[in-house]
Amino acid sequence: MSITLTGTIQHRDIGTGAWALVTDEGVTYEILRGADKNLLKVGQKAKVTGQVREDVMTVAMIGPVLEVKSFEALSSD
Repeated sequence: MSITLTGTIQHRDIGTGAWALVTDEGVTYEILRGADKNLLKVGQKAKVTGQVREDVMTVAMIGPVLEVKSFEALSSD
């Protein structure tokens, strides 16, 4: 099932590092490795469409794992 979320991109220094989308509601999703490098900019606000992957576990464990299918950059801090 596809979901669309709006939030801010963050980088967490856990293990080898993890990228996260923190939604406007304060929910943190871990971005699955392999996402477009143009999305992975600290402080960037984006509208992201993707799928929560229940079958994937990560070392960081900072929130549900989000496989990004598409995104729209809204702004950058």
